[in-house]
Amino acid sequence: MKFDQYYISADIKKNLAQLGFKRPTDIQFKAIPSIQKGEDVLAIAQTGTGKTAAFAIPLIDRIQRGKSSKRSYGIRCIVMVPTRELAAQIGEVFESLSRHTKVKTFALYGGVEQDAQIKKLQGGIDVLVATPGRMFDLISQGYIGLDRIDTLVLDEADRMLDLGFIDDIRFVKKKITRKHQTLFFSATINEKIKKLAFSQVKSSAIRIQLSPEDPVSKNVSHAVMFVEMDDKRFFLERYVRDNPESKMVVFVRTRVRAERVAKAMARVGIEALSIHGEKDQGQRLEAMKAFKEGACRMLIATDVSARGIDIPDVTVVINYDLPEVAENYVHRVGRTGRGMNKGVALSFCSKEEKDRLEEIQGFLGKEIEVLRVGKTDYAATLHFSNELSAEELIAEQEAFEKNRKKKKRRK
Repeated sequence: MKFDQYYISADIKKNLAQLGFKRPTDIQFKAIPSIQKGEDVLAIAQTGTGKTAAFAIPLIDRIQRGKSSKRSYGIRCIVMVPTRELAAQIGEVFESLSRHTKVKTFALYGGVEQDAQIKKLQGGIDVLVATPGRMFDLISQGYIGLDRIDTLVLDEADRMLDLGFIDDIRFVKKKITRKHQTLFFSATINEKIKKLAFSQVKSSAIRIQLSPEDPVSKNVSHAVMFVEMDDKRFFLERYVRDNPESKMVVFVRTRVRAERVAKAMARVGIEALSIHGEKDQGQRLEAMKAFKEGACRMLIATDVSARGIDIPDVTVVINYDLPEVAENYVHRVGRTGRGMNKGVALSFCSKEEKDRLEEIQGFLGKEIEVLRVGKTDYAATLHFSNELSAEELIAEQEAFEKNRKKKKRRK
C-alpha cells in the first residue's frame, strides 16, 4: 500500500511525496489506522523506522480536517519529549509534514529566551512539541492552556518515564478536560516502564510491538574492537583517514571527553563538532545544523543527545566510549542505518569497559562481532598518527581543566 492510497489530505500526500516517502514503514502501516480511529496506542519499534511520522501524519491530518481557517483556537495536541534536541528534531518533522496545510506547529524547549516563545504561543498554534521543564514553566505562567487538548503523545516514552516524568504526565492528563487520545512511542521498554505506560492509557489501548529479537536494525552492521583507553584517539583518526567519505557520530561518556576528543582530532587536522550539556542551546543547535548541512563530517556527542540526532545520511556511529546504560547502545547505533539506508557501528572497548560490553551483549541477547587487530597492525595505527606525546596531552588537559574551573567561578 502506498501513501497516495491512504485517507489523508492531498496537502499531506504532496508533502510526503516531496520528502520521498512513497510507502509506509511497518510501524507507520500498523499505527496510522489505529491513531486515525482515535484509539490509545503503545508502540515499540526500532530506532530509524519512522516512528515520528507514524503519529505525525494522522494527527496533522485530523487537525487539518477539523479546521475551517488558518486561525488556531488553542493547542490540540501536545508531544512531550525528554531532550531539547529531540524537541527541535520532531518539530522539524511536523513542520515539513504540515507544510501547505492549516496546521501550525511549534517546538518549545529550555535553554533559550522565553519571550519569543511566548509571542509564538500567543499567535496561536495547533501542535506543541515540548520538553517538560519549559512547558510547565509556561503553563504555570498562564501562557499554555490545556482545555482544547485532544491528543497527548509521549515520544521516547521509556526515557520520559525513566527520568521520573510520570507525575508531570499525570498532572497534564488531569488538566486535560476533554476526552483525549494517548500515544506512547519508544524503541525500547522494560516491564516496569510498560506498567507505568499502561496505567496512563485506556484498557482498550492498542499495543504494537515491531521490535524483533535483535533490537538493532538489520540495516546496521555492528562490531567491537578491543583498544586501550589511551589509544582510542589513534584508532579514530585511522578510521577517518581510511574512510574519508563517512559522515559519523562519535559517542563519548562525558562532556570533558567530548572536548578532549574534538581537540585531539583538531591536532591532526580533522574537523569535528561537539554537542553536550555544558554548551548552551544555541551552540548545540548550531552544531547540529552544521552537521546536518554537511559543513562538518564528524559530530562528537554525549548520551544526552543520542535520541535527538535524526539525520538520514549518517553512515557510521563510533562508540568511542561504551555507554554506561546498556540500552543506550541501541539508541546510539540507531543514529545510522535509518529508513532504507545501511550503516556501520563500531565500538572501541578498553579493558576497563569489558563489564559494560557484557551488559550490552546481555541486553541484545547475542554477542557483538569482534574485529581483531593484530600486534603489527595495532602498532602501525599508533605510529600512523602525528598526535602529541602523552606528556603534551597531560599538560593540555590540565590547562583545559583549569580554564573550565575559572569559567565556573565567574558564573
